[in-house]
Amino acid sequence: MTDTITKHKAVTITYLIRDESGQTVEQNDVPVTYVHGVGSELLEVLETALEGHKVGDKVEVEVSPENGFGHHDPEMTFTDDITNVPPEYHHVGAEAEFQNENGEQKIFIVSKVDDKKITLDGNHPLAGKSVVFVVSVNDIRDASADEIANKVPENAVGLESVEPAPAERH
Repeated sequence: MTDTITKHKAVTITYLIRDESGQTVEQNDVPVTYVHGVGSELLEVLETALEGHKVGDKVEVEVSPENGFGHHDPEMTFTDDITNVPPEYHHVGAEAEFQNENGEQKIFIVSKVDDKKITLDGNHPLAGKSVVFVVSVNDIRDASADEIANKVPENAVGLESVEPAPAERH
């Protein structure tokens, strides 16, 4: 068994994300596990950068909008009269789930509220931004056949923040 990150390894990481000014915009100290080299939900640019690394390594990866969370799509932002929106959504940061005619669901976040209007944004919060991931490799093990087939490790914690915008997935 090798102790480096290669295809079909279950890899456990923690990470933080810095914006262009160096400010930490997200920090995840809860270990996240993915199966390397099988098309997991981890950003492809991160997976490529982690290849060959070992437990204890810290890897910094610059991620552009093209390789990360996509560009900001103005069509995913809309403004409506505040009277058309239930009161529980009348604050910045509130999340509202919408469903389209195909049954696909999408979460929109309230990004602006004033006396008369409310704006909701369906873009990933990091869309349009270049960021730096600082990834710590916590554990590496052989993935089981089921984990490889399902592209998900057993007892996986979600990769919500580290996955690309839906239009950008490979």
